[in-house]
Amino acid sequence: MKMTTALIKSLTILTKPIREAQLSDGHGTQTALVSALQRNLSELQKHISGDEELAEARQLLEEVRRDITWVCSDTDDLTWSFVQECLLLLLCLARHLNRLLEAFHQNPTAPNPATPEAAPPLSPDVLSVAQQKTLGTVLQFVVTLGLCPYLAPGVGVALGLRSAFGAAVEGAVRHDVAPAGEQRLLITTNVLLEVSALSSLATPVFTRHLGDIMAALCQLAYRPKRPEGDGTNSNKGLTVEERKSCKEALHNLLRKVYQPIVIKELLVLQGGPKQASSGSRGGGKALTQAPAWLRRLCGQLLSDRLMQPQGVQAVVRAILEGTRGGDSDWRKCDAVAKILAACPQQSLSAESYYSQVCPQVLELLHFKDKLTAQQFQRVATRAALIMVQERPEFAQRFLLFPLLSPLHHSAEGTGDDLSQDGVQEWELTRCIEDIYKICVVGSSPSEVLLKALADVISTLFSLFCFTKQNVSHLRTSCQEILIWFLSHSEHSVALSQLKHLCGLLGEVSGVRHGFQFSPGSEGGARLTVREPISDEDDALYEKVSGEQWRVQCLVQLLGEMKDSDLPGEFFLLLLQDLTAVAAEQEEVEQEVDTSSMTLLELEQHLLGRVSGHGQRLALLQVLAIMCDGLPYTQLLRKPTQLTADDYSSMGELLPHLEQISQQHPEPVIQELASDLRATIATHGAYRPKTVPKTATQHTSAQSPAQPAGHSSNSLPARTQSSRVPSRQQDRSQPISHPKHTTDSGATPKVNDIQTTGVIPKYGNSEPSSSKAFTECLLEACDPDVPTRAVALRILTRSVSDGDKEALQNKDKLLTLFLENLEHEDSFVYLSAIQGLAVLADTFPEQILERLLGEYQTGATVGSPKRERSLETRLKVGEVLMRASRAMGDLAPHYGRPLIGVFLSGTRDEDSSVRASGLSNLGELCQRLNFSLGSMAQELSTCLTALIKTDKEAEVRRAAVHVIALVIRGLSDKTTQVLGDVLLELYRALKWVVRSDPDEVAVLHAQIALEELDDVMKRFIFPQQKLEKRIVVLP
Repeated sequence: MKMTTALIKSLTILTKPIREAQLSDGHGTQTALVSALQRNLSELQKHISGDEELAEARQLLEEVRRDITWVCSDTDDLTWSFVQECLLLLLCLARHLNRLLEAFHQNPTAPNPATPEAAPPLSPDVLSVAQQKTLGTVLQFVVTLGLCPYLAPGVGVALGLRSAFGAAVEGAVRHDVAPAGEQRLLITTNVLLEVSALSSLATPVFTRHLGDIMAALCQLAYRPKRPEGDGTNSNKGLTVEERKSCKEALHNLLRKVYQPIVIKELLVLQGGPKQASSGSRGGGKALTQAPAWLRRLCGQLLSDRLMQPQGVQAVVRAILEGTRGGDSDWRKCDAVAKILAACPQQSLSAESYYSQVCPQVLELLHFKDKLTAQQFQRVATRAALIMVQERPEFAQRFLLFPLLSPLHHSAEGTGDDLSQDGVQEWELTRCIEDIYKICVVGSSPSEVLLKALADVISTLFSLFCFTKQNVSHLRTSCQEILIWFLSHSEHSVALSQLKHLCGLLGEVSGVRHGFQFSPGSEGGARLTVREPISDEDDALYEKVSGEQWRVQCLVQLLGEMKDSDLPGEFFLLLLQDLTAVAAEQEEVEQEVDTSSMTLLELEQHLLGRVSGHGQRLALLQVLAIMCDGLPYTQLLRKPTQLTADDYSSMGELLPHLEQISQQHPEPVIQELASDLRATIATHGAYRPKTVPKTATQHTSAQSPAQPAGHSSNSLPARTQSSRVPSRQQDRSQPISHPKHTTDSGATPKVNDIQTTGVIPKYGNSEPSSSKAFTECLLEACDPDVPTRAVALRILTRSVSDGDKEALQNKDKLLTLFLENLEHEDSFVYLSAIQGLAVLADTFPEQILERLLGEYQTGATVGSPKRERSLETRLKVGEVLMRASRAMGDLAPHYGRPLIGVFLSGTRDEDSSVRASGLSNLGELCQRLNFSLGSMAQELSTCLTALIKTDKEAEVRRAAVHVIALVIRGLSDKTTQVLGDVLLELYRALKWVVRSDPDEVAVLHAQIALEELDDVMKRFIFPQQKLEKRIVVLP
């Protein structure tokens, strides 16, 4: 180590800084630099020759001088003499450290068994921080004085453009004396490369001077020879062997260094076509344009980097590394994408280029790091879209086909090469995510991209239908891709695809025969072998229900296209097909003589008729589901311009409309028929507002659970609970229309209520609104479950909409809803619960008082049994919980009586009532904020007692959950509101974690402790805010 210290000390003497006295008015920068270099060289000679401890260093220095041949002792250039001494000392240091390292590896130091925790021995080539600083200074002098001044104009960045001191350095260097400039450049470059062979010295060399070394190697290896007539010593070229060695050194360097850094330095060397002036710091000089040979060389080297494995990633990292978002990032990403999409001139062929680059572009879509992934996805998306637009033949083969290969493998007719595992979950997930990023996020449709997606659209739709039956993270992506495809395709293509997906153009399953999509372990989907179904009835049921489910999913997909005319155009297309089918049915079928047919001809004739019936039934099914699932405004979104012929053909309706306007019992229908008759008669000159107003009422009257036009024989609860027909249904009945018997003399049907938007009326003695309210009250007591439930929902909506008559009869509605709480059907009593919650939100003071009484006593009208009373109390508790949620900021005002009732419910003998009361208490307390402070002690005592003494696990769970809800609701106000009882609650939670046998209660306690831990962390360590306050003094 003494030798290392001596060499570093010599380098320190050689690079001693210029004294301020030498930079006085009498000496310029250039003169001061030359005198400082002369002084430092003299001091170095005295130091080496006079110190006896440096004998070993002098011996090594003489050994290095004998081994090299490039030392020029009689040069007249002081700067080159200085550079030579620096290079000699660097070579001595490198050889000395290399010898130490070899000896260290040959005789490793044995670890001390007495101190196994001791650190391993330090490598002898490790330098201290001060030594690394000295080494960095020496390298800077070497590059500044021995490398940069000899670079040709335009090669690298000139010294004069880096700093004002660089201009002085250029003036101090003499090019007219030996050795020649290129020889000096070659010597300096070779020495730096030899020094960098040692890892400890390579880091300071390449981290700061990689660009200058690359520029020197490019010039030495590839700069064209100059004219032979120029015979000056400084213009002598290199030998063939020297140029060859420089080429090898350059390529070795490019392979060894981190590729993004190499690409960045090559881009700097290549420069732009026209570079702007540098400004005042460069002395007003302009940046010299890179010579043509250097631009071609850098282009070739960049193409080689790009064509290597992971080359695309290296290029993207080189350009985007260090960016932090913003508009400039978008421009950079677009520029990189254009570079990747354009085949370089140096490539052997376009096919080989795209075959190597396209897979790497797809890999850019799969990064997990958030910032990197966002930038890489931008580049990959833009590059893929540009390739598809500009080079579709290669993009189809090397980009789109690998992108869609999992869907191709899942589709029908792809061969028998699928294994029993089919397509793995990660493959489908990656495929869908990549398609979403390129198509939906990129949002640049092209004919090639849409055509490639059309080939797998059936499989993609089958996957979407599967995700609608399960919880899957692929559902939204599949839906967005399908909507994007249908929105950007031509209308004829989109309509044809919709008919194909509905099965109107033939049977289509989307996946190959014998396989099906199955749930994956990570929330995705995978293609697996379908288990065979032996029962023919079950197989038929699966087929028919699957077809109906596909149609329902397609209608839901069309429902998401609210700003598109495609659903309406598809509906009109189906109506045209239906008109053609009706015309065919009206024709009298000619008698076919089957006696003269062969069996094969007869079979074909019968199969043709059956197939035609099947297609007509499928068409009717699609129309029925569209009318059931899509609103009127979406089906007829695009207005139709009627011609004179249309009005003439509708003239036949005038007598019928006149008859309806005079004889129909409904005033609304009478008015609508009269206005329609006037519009048709005047060919649209008279346009009353009755028709659009009625259409609006028709649309607003539709319920999400039961849209307008749905038959009253189909239960709303059924449409909510299952999208696929029940297996318990009689297969002899049509699957989409289950039947229920009703009395012909019963009250009006539910679908009549929904279709017109008002309650049907018989007679004109009362106003329509009063009659509608009365009819709803009667139907709310109807024994038919659907009728009663829908009537309750209509009454609830009337209250929420502020209907005057409904608000005036709030007491009747309260009694009606309370009576329907006793009903055993969930659809009825849930409708009643919703109605009571709306009433409590509208009239909190009156309704809450009545509900609290019902909750405490548990007895309503006609409920003498204890079981029924218990169920009713729980239902009333549900009403109170919903009312508590709806209170919002009014909870402190109206919630105080509720707390007392809920606390008293915790003493009930039934555990269900105790748990219900605690659940309601938690929902209310988390909204009370500071109003909870006065009741904190009572609340804490109650909860602590229940946690430690109650025998029922569900009650203890509820009590712990109340604490969690209170802490979550108070958040940062917990220490202020619950300051007196916080320790008691904390101890109760810790007791549950340590002692409670119920795992769910322990889990709730852990969650509550985590909430409390977050609150206390924010209280003890508040967030530091860097803010500046401006105070205006009086």
